[in-house]
Formats: sequence, C-alpha cells, structure tokens
Amino acid sequence: MDRVSDYVSRKSGSFPSLMARKSEVYLPLSTKPQPKFRVKALLGHCLYRRVVIWTVVLIVLLSITLFNPKLTARSRDVFDLVHGSRSGSDEALPTPENLSLQKQDDEERPPDLVAEETKPGDEEEKQEGEEGEQKEEKDNEEEKASGPHWLRYKHLDGYYNGLRALVSFSEYKPEYPKDTPADSASESSPIPHHSKPPKPSTYRAHPDYDSDEYQKSYVPVRRCYIDEDNRVPAPDLYAYNGVPQGQPKAAIGSYDLLGIREDVCFDRFGRYGPYGLGYDLELGGTGEALDTEHEGSEAVWEKTGRINYEGVDWASAQERCYKANQGRFFTGNETRDFELAQMGRKKMDRIAIVVRTYVGFEWTSHALLNFRAMINELSLRSGGEYDVHFLLHVRDNNAPIWADPATVQEILDVNVPLEFHGLCTLWSEAQMKLYYPGNFGETFENPSNGDIHGVYRSAHMPLQHFAMMHPEYAHFWNWEMDMRWTGSYYELFDRLGKWGAKQSRQGMWERSSKYYIPGLHGNWENFTDLVRHETDTSGKRPILGPVIFTGKPSLAEGEGFLPSSCATGSDMTQCGVGEDADLITLNPLFDADESGWVFAGDVTGYDRQYQMPPRRCAIVTASRLSRRLLRVMHEETWRLHHSMFSEMFPPSMALHHGLKAVYAPHPVYLDRDWPQEEIENAFNGGRDHTSGGHGSPFDLTNEHNHKGTSWYYNSEFAGLLWRRWLGYSQMDGRGDNGGRAGEGTQRGGQEEEEDPKNTGRLCLRSMLVHPIKWENPAEQD
Repeated sequence: MDRVSDYVSRKSGSFPSLMARKSEVYLPLSTKPQPKFRVKALLGHCLYRRVVIWTVVLIVLLSITLFNPKLTARSRDVFDLVHGSRSGSDEALPTPENLSLQKQDDEERPPDLVAEETKPGDEEEKQEGEEGEQKEEKDNEEEKASGPHWLRYKHLDGYYNGLRALVSFSEYKPEYPKDTPADSASESSPIPHHSKPPKPSTYRAHPDYDSDEYQKSYVPVRRCYIDEDNRVPAPDLYAYNGVPQGQPKAAIGSYDLLGIREDVCFDRFGRYGPYGLGYDLELGGTGEALDTEHEGSEAVWEKTGRINYEGVDWASAQERCYKANQGRFFTGNETRDFELAQMGRKKMDRIAIVVRTYVGFEWTSHALLNFRAMINELSLRSGGEYDVHFLLHVRDNNAPIWADPATVQEILDVNVPLEFHGLCTLWSEAQMKLYYPGNFGETFENPSNGDIHGVYRSAHMPLQHFAMMHPEYAHFWNWEMDMRWTGSYYELFDRLGKWGAKQSRQGMWERSSKYYIPGLHGNWENFTDLVRHETDTSGKRPILGPVIFTGKPSLAEGEGFLPSSCATGSDMTQCGVGEDADLITLNPLFDADESGWVFAGDVTGYDRQYQMPPRRCAIVTASRLSRRLLRVMHEETWRLHHSMFSEMFPPSMALHHGLKAVYAPHPVYLDRDWPQEEIENAFNGGRDHTSGGHGSPFDLTNEHNHKGTSWYYNSEFAGLLWRRWLGYSQMDGRGDNGGRAGEGTQRGGQEEEEDPKNTGRLCLRSMLVHPIKWENPAEQD
C-alpha cells in the first residue's frame, strides 16, 4: 500500500482517482459456496459424447429461457433484503402515465383507423392480455403481503427537490408526514422553480463570543487559526435560509426539542467547500466535486478564498487553540477545579471526540473533508472547548507500539494522512490484555466466539484506558469513521449535551426505552405523560437510582451518584435537572432481556448460579460517556472482571450504579410513506410498548425495518441519500414496488442537476446518516 502521507500531500491530478479506487474493507463478502465440478467425470472421455451432451443441454436451456416469461421478465423483487434471494418475478405493470398516454393516442386516431386495425383474433388476445395483467397484479399483491410490510408504502420523492425549489420555512409544506387526514387527502403543494439557486449565508451555531452578555459570564474567547503564523482563521460553513418545498420531515425525533435549527438547509459546497471541496489539488483542495453541478458555489470562498490545506498539522492547531484559551476551562484536577469554580467568571468542562479507526482503513478525499470539518467546527471555532482524537487499532499484536517510536511512525505513515498524525493514539488487543489482566470467568453466551479483550466484544476497553490517560476531559464522545452529519458538528454535540442536562431522572429510563414519534406522540410533554401511563399500566416500578440484583458487588467508593435534587422530600420532577448526563445515546436504551438481539447474552464474569444481571443496550456505539461512568466501567473491568458486549456494557453499568443515562431523540428520516401507527408498531413494538423485550425492533428478524431509515447500522437509505447529496447519480429504487441495493432507475448526478427543468443540487437539513461505507461511486471499482 502506498504511503498515505505521500499521496495526501501530492499535488498530482491523479490524487482523486487514486483515492476513489480505494474500496471499503468491510463490504460484505459472498458466503455462498462455489460449485466444484470435475468436468472429466461429468462428461466422460469421448469427444463426440461431450459434443452431444452440451448441444442437448444448450437447447434445453435456450428453450426454458425463451419460453418462460418469469425468466425473461425483469426482476423487481426486493424480498431478498429480508428473506434472502428469490428467483423470478412478473413483468412490470405499465405506469399510470403510460396508460394515460396510450389512451390519449387511441382517442386522437380517426375511428375508422382504429376499427381498421382490429383483426379477428385481437379480441381474444386483448382478453388474454387483460387476464395476464390481472394475474400479474394479483401476484404482486401476494408478494407484498408475504414480504415486509413497508413494501406497501410509497417511496417519498421530496428528498430530491433541490435548491431551485427552496422556500422560506413559513411557506414550507412537507410531503410527509401530513399533519391531519385532510392534509393527506389534499394535493401536494406546487414545487417552485427558481431560475437560479439562492445565495448561502454564513452559519454560526456557536455562542456570540464577542457579545457583552457572553463575556459577563464567561472568560473571553481568543480566535484560533489553522496555520502557525495566525494568518488563516478557522473558516465558517454556509447554509441556505429555508428548505426545498416538499422535503419530508423527520419521522422520528425532533429538531425543536433538542434546540437544533430546522429552518435552514446545507448543500455540499456550503458544508465542505471551506475544507477543500470543489477546487483542485494545485490550490490546496481535494479535487472532489469538480465533476458535479456547482452553480453559485463560489459564494463560499468570497471571504476566505480557497484555503490551501497542504501542510496543515491539525494536532498543532488544536494545541495552539487550547493554550490561547486555557483560562476558560477546568483542568481535570478536582482540588484545583473546586477552587476555580469559586473564582471569577464561569469555567467550562472540556470534551474529547474519540474517533475509532483501525489499521487498513481506506482513507478517501471525502473522509478528509469530514474530519477537517469536525476539527474546525468543534475545536478551533469553539476556542478549544473540544479536542478531536483518533484511537487507532493496531491489529498486529506483536507490534511494539508502546516501546518503539519508529514502529509507531511507520504504522502512521502507512495508515493515516499526515495532517492527522498528531491526533492518533495507537492501541492493540495485546495491550488490553496487559492493562486488564486476570481471569474474567465464565460467559453466559458468546455468539461471536470472540476474545474478551477483542475489539468486537469489548470496544469499551481502549476507551476506558484512553479516559484514564486524559483527566483533562469531563466527557468523551465515542465516534465511528462511517458516520456523517450534514450540519454544524458544534450544533450537534453542544445541543445534545445541553438537552441531556435538562432532563429529569424521574421516568428517565422509561422515556429512553422508546422511540419518540412526534406525528403520533405529540409534543414532549404528551410523550412524557404517555410513558408514565404505560409504565403505570405495566405494573412495574419506575427506575430511579441504582438497581439491586442477586450477586451484585459494590464499588470500592460506593454508589452515591444521585444529586441533592433527588433527596427525599424534593420535587422529584426536578430530580437530576441541571446535572450533566453520564451517558447520551443516539438510539433507545432498550431492555436486552428476551429482546431477540443476537448479543443479549454476551455477559462475562458474573456468577452463573444466578440469573443474568439486568441489562440495557443502545445499538450503534456512538455515544457520550462521562468520566465518572468510564471510571465505574474501568473498576468493573479491572477489579471485578465484569464485561458485556460493546453496545451493552456502558448502559448496563449506568443502570446498575444509578448514573444518569438518556437517549437523545435526534431527527431520523424514512424513505417511504409509513403510517404513523405502523412506525409505532415496528419501532416500539416490544414489551410494554417499548423498544425492548419480546417484539423489539432490534430482534434479528425485525431489523429489516431499519433499512429505510437514515440512522442504523444496516440502513441502505442513509448511503443512497448521502451520495445523491454529494452530487452522484444513484439507483434509488423509487416506483411501484421499487427496490434498494442498486435496483430501480439511475437518478441524480451532474446532468440531471444541471438540467434547467430540474431543481438543482440537493439541500438537506442537519441530519445524522449511518453507515457511509463509500461516497464517490468510483470507490466501488
């Protein structure tokens, strides 16, 4: 493999194509056994015999192919997404548009011409054709009925309305969901068509650091720069005021609840243009998006020009920014921080974003853009409030990564772009065995057959170690390489943290076990009342504080994690309000017991003479963990030799020891017109109307429901929408009984976006998309 540091800094025009040719190493491989025939044994030794046999076989195959309509018809079947591959499908029905055109053509012909074309056998052929169409329609309906229910729902088109369809938020009417049955029955609002795309504006999600109001309460913020000479200030990103008409709303979660703006949208140039998208390597860019529609994109460089990112050292930029502003922050030393809290203006905690990567990860230009944006928006633009780190998994357990600097440098040179070298912390499973030695005892279940120190089962171990080595941070976001956010990273992480602090501990676990569906549940107060009623109806006692179970050991320092606002006699609705959340997840905290989740029993180190301890889990490991939660996990691991599967251990430790844990209902989009009740049935169909227990959406047999969402590890819609937003054409599967996974019609791309009849490049509101396994279609080669 070529050195990444060499080809990232190279100015050659071959860089984009070289990066594009790299494929994602985790794409699924076919496990279907390949047939192994011995041709000699099958056909014998006689040449004439072989000729005769092959001739007969070919004639039979051609006959079957030519005269079997199920084989000659184009397959439109998507049931293999859930049930595995199924062969054969009926011929496509004519679309309503085609039918109307045929009818119109017949009406325009002279009557005698129509009659003249009728032949004696036409009536019989027509009748047979109608019967065939009826049978085909019936077969399609039967296939839909036997397959996943979401096949019955129409694909949504509004996501693909572009900048020329932009309207102010007050005029915006979503294609989905409709607010009332009357809205559903009414026709969709006409899509405007501006002759030119509007001009974007700078978008600042940070506080106004220069305002008198801010500086009365907090230490002033000093500006941070990308370069050592302080000539290139951290750039702004750009957004458009308004939303494309008809763009669907999120079906799950809420912008308003979390304090994230939903009245603006971002295109690819406003989002990534400040970081090198849209200009060539010779100017310090990435060379990406030069072959996409770009009308009006020059606006994002009017103030700063095109920034030259060659030679940037992000670790050095982060360190300079922190040192210039270190008077704003607590230190991580409890004694010193107590003194600082009593003095002068307010001090702030610092937060680490820990991005999980590994040896062999295939860096692309778009990955560079994503992490440049993350560092700029979270660290430099915030005056050092956040730091970004890469936790690099070294798979070679014999590599002396903690002893030999030359080995470390060689691994970095081969696997990480030069601009990110200083942000990397290397670790290996062999290192974790040294850090957490001893016998971990028996495991209830180990379906993966992995080692207890392996990254698959215990991804929390290196994060715990990292936290112990970095006392300067109060919270740690665990993040993954294949996640993207279309808006400002600061707005995402800042608002989630503030929302978590506002949540009451009363009913916290119960609320966090459900998906929030505003179109069905109403506002957050209604949702809270609904959860309280469902909890009362279930007969179960709400969880508050640490849970007790047989065989539970105590922590060395006790479990006094409840704040004073939860004391006896207090207003329990205010219990925990104002307290930072120890755990913030991006999917519900579901009860793993009897959930059907495949790793629910991966519990290690507990006495097997008792039942498995109570467990909570949040699928997708992206989450924010507090220092005190990681300390608890650290002690449970090194002293008690307890562990659970990666996505289950942090929530379960918070449950066992009474720490504050919340699921933040961020906006999640659906690609089809789901009825609101069906979303509830599919995503909150578990025990007591939650996402856990029997009927859980995380049951292996139910996970197909997530395929059309914008956020889940098996989502197909997330990558499709993301690549369309980047300007690449995609097979999007829209239409009657359309498909996914490369089926359907090729739509989007430069030609379509530049067509004056269309609405231009996409503009999306802030949203999380996952997984993004590839971006430029050339990366699949």
